[in-house]
Amino acid sequence: MVQLSPMKPSVAKLHSIFKLEAEGRYENRAVIGGLNRLLDWWEAEARLDGLSEEFIQLVRSRLRDYPRLSETSRCEILQGLHRRLVADGGAPEFTFPPPKSAEEARPTPAEAGDVNYRGSRDRASTADQGYPRHSSRSRQHAEAFKTEGQPPALDAPVTVLPHVGPRNAVALERLGIQTLRDMLYYLPRRYDDYSRMKPINRVSYGEVVTVIGTVQSVAKRSYSGGAKPATEAVLNDGSGTIRITWFNQPYVAKHLHNGTQISVSGKADQYLGRLVMNNPSWESVDREQLNTGRIVPVYSLTANIALTWLRRILNQVVSYWAPRLHDPLPDSIRRSAGLLSLNDAILQIHYPDSWEQLEAARHRLAFDEIFLLQLGLLHQKRNWKSRTGRIFDTPAEWIEGIMQNLPFSLTGAQQRAMEDVRLDLASGTPMNRLIQGDVGSGKTIVAALAVAMVTRTGAQAALMAPTSILAEQHYHNLLKFLAGSGSPSGDGDEGSPLLQPEQIRLMIGASPEGEKGEIRAALADGSIKLVIGTHALIEDPVTFSDLELTIVDEQHRFGVEQRAVLRSKGTDPHLLVMTATPIPRSLALTIYGDLDLSVIDEMPPGRQPISTYVLAPLERERAYRLIRSQVEAGQQAFIIYPLVEESEKSEAMAAVEDHSRLQSEVFPQFRLGLLHGRLRPEEKDDVMARFRDGEYQILVSTSVVEVGVDIPNATVMLVEGANRFGLAQLHQFRGRIGRGAEKSYCLLIPDTPDAVENERLQVMVQTNDGFELAEHDLRQRGPGDFLGTRQAGFSDLQLASLTDVPLIDKARRHAQALFEIDPELNQPEHQLLASYLDRFWGGKGDVS
Repeated sequence: MVQLSPMKPSVAKLHSIFKLEAEGRYENRAVIGGLNRLLDWWEAEARLDGLSEEFIQLVRSRLRDYPRLSETSRCEILQGLHRRLVADGGAPEFTFPPPKSAEEARPTPAEAGDVNYRGSRDRASTADQGYPRHSSRSRQHAEAFKTEGQPPALDAPVTVLPHVGPRNAVALERLGIQTLRDMLYYLPRRYDDYSRMKPINRVSYGEVVTVIGTVQSVAKRSYSGGAKPATEAVLNDGSGTIRITWFNQPYVAKHLHNGTQISVSGKADQYLGRLVMNNPSWESVDREQLNTGRIVPVYSLTANIALTWLRRILNQVVSYWAPRLHDPLPDSIRRSAGLLSLNDAILQIHYPDSWEQLEAARHRLAFDEIFLLQLGLLHQKRNWKSRTGRIFDTPAEWIEGIMQNLPFSLTGAQQRAMEDVRLDLASGTPMNRLIQGDVGSGKTIVAALAVAMVTRTGAQAALMAPTSILAEQHYHNLLKFLAGSGSPSGDGDEGSPLLQPEQIRLMIGASPEGEKGEIRAALADGSIKLVIGTHALIEDPVTFSDLELTIVDEQHRFGVEQRAVLRSKGTDPHLLVMTATPIPRSLALTIYGDLDLSVIDEMPPGRQPISTYVLAPLERERAYRLIRSQVEAGQQAFIIYPLVEESEKSEAMAAVEDHSRLQSEVFPQFRLGLLHGRLRPEEKDDVMARFRDGEYQILVSTSVVEVGVDIPNATVMLVEGANRFGLAQLHQFRGRIGRGAEKSYCLLIPDTPDAVENERLQVMVQTNDGFELAEHDLRQRGPGDFLGTRQAGFSDLQLASLTDVPLIDKARRHAQALFEIDPELNQPEHQLLASYLDRFWGGKGDVS
């Protein structure tokens, strides 16, 4: 047999690892990913050291199944291998402690609930060493640490931790970390893969690897003419050497000494033909590796917080508390959904054993987010449905009379939406319905019919729009439909309109105060049956005699509180909200899970499709020629500019400059209006009204025109910087034109002739279907464009993607199944889940 003495690097590493594993009481934590992982790199190094093949195979056979063994078997195996190291390799003697008993593995009451770490000398000593090391991540071990509910210590402030004083606490608070629980859920923003270990002589230029070796020399150097210090070390692992340099880190020299064994992770480089590493992460192999030799988490930082310090503190908390968490998900759901336990998910999200385990951890935590979101929305919907709403039972013959007197036929989608509304109004519970339809699909007529169904019995209705100009447009349309000379009536008599003109009023911010007072009085005494307006409707002095229907148009422009205030003007009135933003069904069912959904996905017959073209920046003059020809023919045009910078001031200045150039150089013969976000609301309304009335022939605008008044005379929409907008938003712009009988054109000009951007914009050329475009947008840009002000619950999503349709479907399916069994989560096995749900929603009330 080949003698292993004197002790070689591969023997020394094996001795250090065995000793570290024994001190951790055989929890399989001495090597990242488990002791079996050291076989990935140790065998090659052992052969380079000349160890016998017999001994190498012995180590392989003993450690290959190490993770599946009991702690007692692990102890016996390591003792046997170490005896060979002592006898043949010159390793020093070491007494192996026994595995933990069942009593030792169980947390004491103080560990489960006491947060005063500083008050216990033993606890402080353990914490200084980095807390008890990660357990083997088996379900049995996690179960051993479970307590009745979650440990109350998780709500303790971070200052209970050793080495975290008030100054550190202030810095951590800037990261959103105030309690130990916050630390568990402070997730990495990315990961560096340092899991690839190699002997130094097999490292190639450009590789990101980990090498383990002995420090041969350490020296302080300087660079930049002596102005900046550096630490330089030479590392040897028996197969070769590599020079390591830490620039501007002189303190590293204090911690490195000749003969020290360290693990180094970073990118291999070359200098004068020699292998080097610059500014790598490093650690002593005698300590648990947090920064090298594994997939390493990288966290977002703030001033006065160093990454290595934050990793160490987070590791203390995660290592100690993650195994002690009680999983709020019932075992049946976890098994059916194929999810990791919460204990393993928290451990793996911070320090993954593999990329596969990291993905599984992300999937589990993302599932939790969507699951809790769905439970909250289902609870909100149930609460709404438990209320009592006035019954409006509309006779079928009355509806038939209305339909016969309409000057047009409703599309099938409009009829289905109207029937949904009719059934809601007759149900005895308050309607809570979202009507989703493309621009021009005919949502307003469904809202008008809802108003007619309610006001025919003498009740009142209110419609709130986001802008005065849009409110004014609704007023004129509803006045014509409900009270015009040709308006339909339930009895077929065209001389008897559904409402009288004086029963329909408009109240906006610009309304004279005297007129507002008159409207308030008429609303209070019930003589006004329908009021249309803006935020003016929810001002305190506005009271209703009998408000039974509230309609909110472009509802994503309003906050939750504003919608709630409007509803509070009545006693559980029926609620109808509308949006012209097509939203993919998967997303709509998620973000509007508390609302019943009606989709109007057909366009009224006779509306011409809009021809859309993508032009290169150099073809801009072609667009200008088309605008000139259309305006000279009596039509109007929009020219839209993107929000170039975040501030409204920058947006306005860009629009102002281009408006000036276009007016003086390109279209001097025409009148150009200017609309941007810096204008006051009344100024915006004035500009849009002038454009609608033909005073301006071309409107230069930023994205504020996305939702606006109909301009039937507008036939051209030119969008500059089109690549900066989402497809759904571009579709909204396109919906501003084509409202009349003339052929209309949408021209998209990206900032650059970039092929990828042009390919994305080509989807606009291929389809006028807003729902198809929304699906593209969701995949490419994410859900942000669809959320608007509806942020309740969504701001808490760290990992879940609203584009992950399979995950959403799975979480919603399990949430609905649980909700049917125990909607109030009153059963004992659901108590912890109920507390998680309360914490997730954070007291957010009405979300509709």
